[in-house]
Amino acid sequence: MMRLPQFYRRRRRLINLGILGVLVGASLFLSFLLRFEFVIPAQEFVVLQRALWLALAVKLPVFWLFGRERPSWRHLSVFDLSAVVSAQVTASLAFTIATLWRIGPSFPRSIYLLDFLLLLLMETSLRVAIRAFWEPRLRAARKEDGKGVLIYGAGLAGATLLREIRANPSLRYHVAGFLDDEPGTRGQSVMGVTVLASGREAAITVDRLRNRGTPVDEIILAMPSATPEMMREALANCRAADVLVRKIPGVGELLAGGVLTSQIHSVSVEDLLGREPIRLDESTIRSSIRGRTVMVTGGAGSIGSELCRQILRYGPGKLVVFERAESDLFRIDLELRQAQNNVGIEAVVGDIRDRKRVSEVISAFEVQSIFHAAAYKHVPLMEAHPLEAVSNNVLGTWTLVESACEAGIDNFLMISTDKAVNATSIMGLTKRVAELIVSSGPTASAGRTRFVSVRFGNVLGSNGSVVPLFEKQIAAGGPITVTHPEMRRYFMTIPEAAQLVLQASTMGKGGEIFVLDMGQPMRIIDLARNMIRLSGKVPDVDIEIRYTGLRPGEKLFEELNLSDEKHMPTYHDKVHIFQGEPRDPQEIRMWINCIQAAMEARDEATAVSLMSDLVREYTPTGRWKRVVEERVMAFHP
Repeated sequence: MMRLPQFYRRRRRLINLGILGVLVGASLFLSFLLRFEFVIPAQEFVVLQRALWLALAVKLPVFWLFGRERPSWRHLSVFDLSAVVSAQVTASLAFTIATLWRIGPSFPRSIYLLDFLLLLLMETSLRVAIRAFWEPRLRAARKEDGKGVLIYGAGLAGATLLREIRANPSLRYHVAGFLDDEPGTRGQSVMGVTVLASGREAAITVDRLRNRGTPVDEIILAMPSATPEMMREALANCRAADVLVRKIPGVGELLAGGVLTSQIHSVSVEDLLGREPIRLDESTIRSSIRGRTVMVTGGAGSIGSELCRQILRYGPGKLVVFERAESDLFRIDLELRQAQNNVGIEAVVGDIRDRKRVSEVISAFEVQSIFHAAAYKHVPLMEAHPLEAVSNNVLGTWTLVESACEAGIDNFLMISTDKAVNATSIMGLTKRVAELIVSSGPTASAGRTRFVSVRFGNVLGSNGSVVPLFEKQIAAGGPITVTHPEMRRYFMTIPEAAQLVLQASTMGKGGEIFVLDMGQPMRIIDLARNMIRLSGKVPDVDIEIRYTGLRPGEKLFEELNLSDEKHMPTYHDKVHIFQGEPRDPQEIRMWINCIQAAMEARDEATAVSLMSDLVREYTPTGRWKRVVEERVMAFHP
């Protein structure tokens, strides 16, 4: 790429001021020539000499104060022109006042206007000429060494992006043209770059440019205000072009980020969900958290850590991060302490199954609210290790509920999963049992503590979710493994999940289960194909998709509520409440005694059977189907 000489770059401001001084002298001299028809009388030449020194002494300091020695001569925009005019007007007024004072009426009055117009014309003409000299050479250098790109969107964002690309040669981008879906824009020119076609013709346009010797390596989506539907259509238009697709961010990110080109990033999976990100009522969340002591179990996990980050935004009095994985706890503690603003942060190592430790922490820090995010959640692993699932998901939750009741804390919220609805897996079964334990909590605490649960769909990017797995498989060159072509799941983002938890904590009266409206479920195979395309590759050509079959405990479809649960609206149209009949706390306590006995005996069959007795809608699969059927036959021959 072409670079300015080092001598000029080191002394840019002084050299620019010198150039302005030459222009000041030249415009004043030319003004006198024009005024006296190119023959300056001897007495007027003396006036010219005095005026020349006066102009330099007055105008150059004004230009320095306006920063006119700083801008690059190669760039010219509307802002630059307005700045030039402002500086010129001020300098001319100052020169006029100084001339009237030092020279008096002998100075020709018409020179004032001529000098102003000529100096303005000379400076702008010089800038235009320098830009006209540099621009073709920079374009040629970018075209030879840089990446060819198409900008999708010929609006304000696209024009701004083009301007920044041209102003920053280090980006090594060459803009080959625009794509735009607005009718009537084809053939129009934006800053000298043509709108070549609509988005639907992206593949044809890329092929046409390549055949002409203009390679296209990327398409940049310059549509920061596009709706998810518009973004999905634009992505669909770009997929067939077989190039990397990236985008500039939304309006909020643009306002926060400053420089447009620095915010170009790969299209995220969230862009393909087909719905707007859900925003919840932050005012009620803030009032429920500000100044209070909040404890998050599983606080170093993907959901727990995001909960901690968002809770910190609302100014709690103290944040207690409860976690048994010490390395992960160390990392989130370090991050939170760097971000915190006069909030006490307590990183506590502990296990939710340890009753004494839980009670000790709640008492020591005077905890007022608990967000329970600690859980085992991997379906196939829990099928193979049911006692561990029971120990953590069921008995750990029971320990927390009892400790919360004894301490009389204000709010207790547990994070559940859609896999708890009509469960077919041990993991889903244990989470449904945990829901029943939590829903029985209000009676056990005489209504002092509000116990609620939140059901999640699949959380994009969380630990163990399908998205990181697909990313690793794509990076390794494939294959991507999908269990079944018709498997569908509800998806939500990690921030959405955390906000739902915080919102539910302000709405719950006790015993409710909150669910976020996540739109329509998405096929996993569609998610896999979209991620392959976002990586710039072609599904089933560059990256193989391989079907592996359903794993133990998995379902093709997930549901959000049981048939006997009542649906109740909330003041937020995207948050729903499902409430079933609460279980008798004494029944739950007796059941807990039975399951603890099975755990002490390490009796997997009895533990699973006891859970199936409590959760009648459970449909066992694999080896647990036989275990449950044999138990039913034993009690009902």
